[in-house]
Amino acid sequence: MARIKYYYDTETCKYERIQVKKRDVVINALGFLSLVLVFAVAIVFVLSQYFETPKTMEQAREIENLTGKFEYTQNQLDNMEKMLDVLQEKDDNVYRVVFEAEPIPNSVREAGSGGILKYREILESDLSNKKLVVSTMEKIDRVKKKAYIQTKSYDEIMELALNKELLYQSMPAIQPVSNKELRRLSSGFGRRTDPVLKVKKMHYGTDFSAPKGTPIYATGDGVVKYTRSSFTGFGKHIMIDHGFGYETLYGHMSQFNVRSGQKIKRGDLIGFVGNTGKSTAPHLHYEVHINGKAVNPVNYFYKDLNATEYEEILRLSSIENQSLGSYSNR
Repeated sequence: MARIKYYYDTETCKYERIQVKKRDVVINALGFLSLVLVFAVAIVFVLSQYFETPKTMEQAREIENLTGKFEYTQNQLDNMEKMLDVLQEKDDNVYRVVFEAEPIPNSVREAGSGGILKYREILESDLSNKKLVVSTMEKIDRVKKKAYIQTKSYDEIMELALNKELLYQSMPAIQPVSNKELRRLSSGFGRRTDPVLKVKKMHYGTDFSAPKGTPIYATGDGVVKYTRSSFTGFGKHIMIDHGFGYETLYGHMSQFNVRSGQKIKRGDLIGFVGNTGKSTAPHLHYEVHINGKAVNPVNYFYKDLNATEYEEILRLSSIENQSLGSYSNR
């Protein structure tokens, strides 16, 4: 029951009952409610600043869990990148060396994949830990690019491996005439005295002196590019295309044993030594070309010579004597 309040009236010398106006009740009630509201807001503020709600605690746990997963993913990506670096090292310094292929330039392996602009949308968002997200995505892109380049490199290496046996069979790796005693090499590659002009000129092949009719053999697998006959230059001569940029020329022959377009194997009889064209004595003029450029043929005589014999033929080839043919119209 509500308490009734009185006051002492000095005029009447009596206690009079206090009459509470409705307006005062409303004002007092509003004041009390305002005070309660202020206290409530203050309590909520304090709780939000210094105490976590179940919802914020759940969100914090979720963020912490996602952050841990991102960090774990980054560690795994670091390990994958290290493994790719090991594969790259072996690729450049082992596999490509074995198959005589140029290493892939670092500028290609380390090329970017879009830069920071690729992740602008994430960086401009209100996502928490967005820098961690972007860092992880950058590592993923880098690993993907390295893996793609390495896959392409292995495809190339595989093709080289499949062609390696064919390459070895096609290389001009034997002497074109029988030369077991190493006495037939009469003039080597380099500047030699022209037998007609009697001046030093570049000799683009190796001369093998031999009797007319001595067999001439193909030095590697290939296809006869052409057979030609001339009263000057190389006289009767053959050009064989071995593929892989290799070609060989056999000059001053007396007779052909093959025809243009014919497929041949290393060691096949292709013709016989002669004295045709600008030749001063029966011999075979032999040349090796790589991508259209003449190179020293003796560098390829490794198939039918041991180390001692190879050293001797190098010595004989280096002697600056007179060639047996003149090629002033070369």
